[in-house]
Amino acid sequence: MDRFTIDSLLDLTHTAFPDLFQGKTYPWEVLGEIHDLILRAGQKLDPKLYEQKGEDLWIARSAKVAASACVNGPAIIGEEAQIRHCAFIRGDAIVGAGAVVGNSTELKNCVLFEGVQVPHYNYVGDSILGYRAHMGAGSICSNVRSDKKLVTVRCAGQAVETGRKKFGAILGDGVEVGCGSVLNPGTVIGRGTQIYPLSSVRGCVPGESIYKQDGEIIKRV
Repeated sequence: MDRFTIDSLLDLTHTAFPDLFQGKTYPWEVLGEIHDLILRAGQKLDPKLYEQKGEDLWIARSAKVAASACVNGPAIIGEEAQIRHCAFIRGDAIVGAGAVVGNSTELKNCVLFEGVQVPHYNYVGDSILGYRAHMGAGSICSNVRSDKKLVTVRCAGQAVETGRKKFGAILGDGVEVGCGSVLNPGTVIGRGTQIYPLSSVRGCVPGESIYKQDGEIIKRV
Protein backbone atom coordinates (compact mmCIF):
# COMPACT_ATOMS: atom_id res chain seq x y z
CA MET A 1 0.00 0.00 0.00
CA ASP A 2 3.04 2.30 0.01
CA ARG A 3 2.13 3.57 -3.46
CA PHE A 4 -1.19 4.87 -2.18
CA THR A 5 -0.14 6.97 0.82
CA ILE A 6 -0.71 10.72 1.01
CA ASP A 7 2.93 11.41 0.08
CA SER A 8 2.69 9.12 -2.95
CA LEU A 9 -0.55 10.57 -4.28
CA LEU A 10 -0.80 14.24 -3.36
CA ASP A 11 1.40 17.33 -3.51
CA LEU A 12 0.35 19.21 -0.38
CA THR A 13 1.83 22.45 -1.69
CA HIS A 14 -1.23 22.62 -3.96
CA THR A 15 -3.84 22.90 -1.23
CA ALA A 16 -4.39 25.84 1.09
CA PHE A 17 -4.96 23.42 3.97
CA PRO A 18 -2.07 20.94 4.18
CA ASP A 19 -2.58 20.70 7.95
CA LEU A 20 -5.67 18.59 7.27
CA PHE A 21 -3.35 15.77 6.17
CA GLN A 22 -0.71 16.05 8.88
CA GLY A 23 -0.24 12.92 10.98
CA LYS A 24 -2.20 10.79 8.52
CA THR A 25 -0.95 7.96 6.31
CA TYR A 26 -3.75 7.50 3.78
CA PRO A 27 -5.85 10.29 2.23
CA TRP A 28 -9.22 8.81 3.21
CA GLU A 29 -8.30 9.28 6.88
CA VAL A 30 -9.14 13.00 6.57
CA LEU A 31 -12.71 12.52 5.33
CA GLY A 32 -14.16 12.69 8.83
CA GLU A 33 -12.32 15.92 9.63
CA ILE A 34 -13.25 18.16 6.69
CA HIS A 35 -16.25 19.70 8.46
CA ASP A 36 -14.33 20.84 11.53
CA LEU A 37 -11.33 21.99 9.48
CA ILE A 38 -13.54 24.33 7.45
CA LEU A 39 -15.06 25.86 10.56
CA ARG A 40 -11.62 26.46 12.10
CA ALA A 41 -9.81 27.63 8.97
CA GLY A 42 -12.60 29.83 7.72
CA GLN A 43 -12.32 32.11 10.72
CA LYS A 44 -8.64 32.72 9.93
CA LEU A 45 -9.00 33.58 6.24
CA ASP A 46 -7.93 37.04 5.13
CA PRO A 47 -11.10 39.15 4.78
CA LYS A 48 -9.38 41.11 2.03
CA LEU A 49 -9.30 37.91 -0.03
CA TYR A 50 -12.38 36.05 1.23
CA GLU A 51 -15.93 37.15 1.90
CA GLN A 52 -17.94 35.31 4.53
CA LYS A 53 -21.37 34.37 3.26
CA GLY A 54 -23.51 33.34 6.18
CA GLU A 55 -22.21 31.57 9.25
CA ASP A 56 -19.94 28.94 7.72
CA LEU A 57 -19.37 29.74 4.05
CA TRP A 58 -16.31 31.58 2.76
CA ILE A 59 -15.91 32.51 -0.90
CA ALA A 60 -12.79 34.13 -2.37
CA ARG A 61 -13.54 37.56 -3.76
CA SER A 62 -11.79 36.56 -6.99
CA ALA A 63 -13.93 33.41 -7.41
CA LYS A 64 -16.77 33.39 -9.93
CA VAL A 65 -20.04 31.91 -8.68
CA ALA A 66 -22.97 31.67 -11.09
CA ALA A 67 -26.26 33.08 -9.88
CA SER A 68 -27.89 29.70 -10.57
CA ALA A 69 -25.40 27.77 -8.42
CA CYS A 70 -26.39 26.53 -4.97
CA VAL A 71 -23.53 26.77 -2.48
CA ASN A 72 -24.16 25.60 1.07
CA GLY A 73 -21.75 25.70 3.97
CA PRO A 74 -19.65 24.64 5.59
CA ALA A 75 -17.49 25.33 2.55
CA ILE A 76 -14.47 27.28 1.39
CA ILE A 77 -14.23 28.36 -2.26
CA GLY A 78 -10.68 29.29 -3.24
CA GLU A 79 -9.25 32.13 -5.26
CA GLU A 80 -10.05 32.23 -8.99
CA ALA A 81 -12.28 29.16 -8.65
CA GLN A 82 -15.33 28.87 -10.90
CA ILE A 83 -18.67 27.60 -9.65
CA ARG A 84 -20.71 27.39 -12.82
CA HIS A 85 -24.37 27.19 -13.83
CA CYS A 86 -26.51 24.93 -11.63
CA ALA A 87 -23.59 23.54 -9.63
CA PHE A 88 -24.69 22.17 -6.25
CA ILE A 89 -22.32 22.27 -3.29
CA ARG A 90 -24.09 20.50 -0.43
CA GLY A 91 -21.55 21.36 2.24
CA ASP A 92 -18.30 20.22 3.87
CA ALA A 93 -16.46 21.04 0.65
CA ILE A 94 -13.10 22.70 0.03
CA VAL A 95 -12.68 23.94 -3.54
CA GLY A 96 -9.08 24.82 -4.31
CA ALA A 97 -7.73 27.85 -6.14
CA GLY A 98 -8.45 27.81 -9.86
CA ALA A 99 -10.71 24.77 -9.64
CA VAL A 100 -13.80 24.42 -11.86
CA VAL A 101 -17.10 23.05 -10.55
CA GLY A 102 -19.36 22.94 -13.55
CA ASN A 103 -22.87 22.49 -14.84
CA SER A 104 -25.01 20.25 -12.60
CA THR A 105 -21.97 18.98 -10.69
CA GLU A 106 -22.59 18.05 -7.06
CA LEU A 107 -20.03 18.17 -4.24
CA LYS A 108 -20.34 16.83 -0.71
CA ASN A 109 -17.69 16.23 1.99
CA CYS A 110 -14.72 16.50 -0.32
CA VAL A 111 -11.46 18.30 -0.97
CA LEU A 112 -10.56 19.58 -4.43
CA PHE A 113 -6.93 20.58 -4.73
CA GLU A 114 -5.85 23.52 -6.89
CA GLY A 115 -6.73 23.36 -10.57
CA VAL A 116 -9.14 20.42 -10.28
CA GLN A 117 -11.82 20.28 -12.97
CA VAL A 118 -15.21 18.63 -12.45
CA PRO A 119 -16.97 20.60 -15.16
CA HIS A 120 -19.95 18.58 -16.42
CA TYR A 121 -22.54 16.47 -14.58
CA ASN A 122 -20.13 15.01 -12.02
CA TYR A 123 -20.78 13.72 -8.51
CA VAL A 124 -17.94 14.00 -6.01
CA GLY A 125 -18.87 12.78 -2.54
CA ASP A 126 -16.60 11.74 0.33
CA SER A 127 -13.59 12.03 -1.95
CA ILE A 128 -10.22 13.75 -2.39
CA LEU A 129 -9.15 15.02 -5.83
CA GLY A 130 -5.46 15.89 -6.23
CA TYR A 131 -3.81 18.77 -8.05
CA ARG A 132 -5.16 19.27 -11.57
CA ALA A 133 -7.17 16.07 -11.54
CA HIS A 134 -9.93 16.07 -14.15
CA MET A 135 -13.20 14.15 -14.35
CA GLY A 136 -14.81 13.86 -17.77
CA ALA A 137 -18.48 14.59 -18.36
CA GLY A 138 -20.83 12.33 -16.44
CA SER A 139 -18.14 10.55 -14.42
CA ILE A 140 -18.94 10.05 -10.74
CA CYS A 141 -17.49 8.95 -7.41
CA SER A 142 -19.89 6.36 -6.05
CA ASN A 143 -19.57 6.63 -2.29
CA VAL A 144 -21.83 3.94 -0.78
CA ARG A 145 -21.67 0.18 -1.32
CA SER A 146 -24.86 -1.43 -2.60
CA ASP A 147 -24.89 -3.73 0.44
CA LYS A 148 -24.33 -0.72 2.75
CA LYS A 149 -21.33 -2.36 4.43
CA LEU A 150 -18.22 -0.41 5.44
CA VAL A 151 -15.89 0.46 2.57
CA THR A 152 -12.61 -1.48 2.25
CA VAL A 153 -9.67 -0.41 0.10
CA ARG A 154 -8.26 -3.43 -1.76
CA CYS A 155 -4.88 -3.45 -3.44
CA ALA A 156 -2.73 -6.35 -4.69
CA GLY A 157 -4.30 -8.82 -2.30
CA GLN A 158 -4.20 -6.46 0.65
CA ALA A 159 -7.30 -5.03 2.29
CA VAL A 160 -7.45 -1.90 4.46
CA GLU A 161 -10.57 -1.32 6.50
CA THR A 162 -11.53 2.34 6.39
CA GLY A 163 -14.29 2.19 8.99
CA ARG A 164 -16.38 4.40 6.75
CA LYS A 165 -19.81 3.69 5.32
CA LYS A 166 -19.37 6.56 2.86
CA PHE A 167 -16.13 6.81 0.91
CA GLY A 168 -15.94 7.59 -2.79
CA ALA A 169 -12.53 7.89 -4.44
CA ILE A 170 -9.05 9.30 -4.08
CA LEU A 171 -7.55 10.77 -7.26
CA GLY A 172 -3.84 11.47 -7.25
CA ASP A 173 -2.36 14.56 -8.87
CA GLY A 174 -3.00 14.83 -12.60
CA VAL A 175 -5.43 11.92 -12.88
CA GLU A 176 -7.69 11.95 -15.96
CA VAL A 177 -11.04 10.18 -15.68
CA GLY A 178 -12.86 9.49 -18.94
CA CYS A 179 -16.45 10.46 -19.62
CA GLY A 180 -19.20 8.32 -18.14
CA SER A 181 -16.92 6.40 -15.78
CA VAL A 182 -17.92 5.17 -12.33
CA LEU A 183 -15.35 5.13 -9.56
CA ASN A 184 -16.72 2.57 -7.13
CA PRO A 185 -16.50 3.05 -3.34
CA GLY A 186 -12.92 2.86 -2.09
CA THR A 187 -11.25 3.46 -5.45
CA VAL A 188 -7.72 4.93 -5.27
CA ILE A 189 -5.99 6.12 -8.45
CA GLY A 190 -2.27 6.92 -8.57
CA ARG A 191 -0.68 10.08 -9.92
CA GLY A 192 -0.82 10.72 -13.64
CA THR A 193 -3.08 7.80 -14.50
CA GLN A 194 -5.68 7.89 -17.27
CA ILE A 195 -9.03 6.10 -17.02
CA TYR A 196 -10.75 5.14 -20.28
CA PRO A 197 -14.29 6.47 -20.84
CA LEU A 198 -17.20 4.29 -19.63
CA SER A 199 -14.98 2.41 -17.18
CA SER A 200 -16.17 0.89 -13.92
CA VAL A 201 -13.17 1.18 -11.61
CA ARG A 202 -12.63 -0.41 -8.20
CA GLY A 203 -9.64 -1.03 -5.98
CA CYS A 204 -6.25 0.62 -6.49
CA VAL A 205 -4.86 1.67 -9.86
CA PRO A 206 -1.09 2.35 -10.02
CA GLY A 207 0.24 5.75 -10.98
CA GLU A 208 1.35 6.60 -14.54
CA SER A 209 -0.94 3.92 -15.96
CA ILE A 210 -3.79 3.65 -18.43
CA TYR A 211 -6.89 1.85 -17.17
CA LYS A 212 -8.76 0.31 -20.07
CA GLN A 213 -12.21 -1.23 -20.14
CA ASP A 214 -12.70 -4.55 -18.30
CA GLY A 215 -9.91 -3.69 -15.89
CA GLU A 216 -6.94 -4.02 -18.26
CA ILE A 217 -4.12 -1.79 -17.00
CA ILE A 218 -1.02 -0.85 -19.00
CA LYS A 219 1.91 1.40 -18.18
CA ARG A 220 1.96 4.84 -19.75
CA VAL A 221 4.89 5.49 -22.06
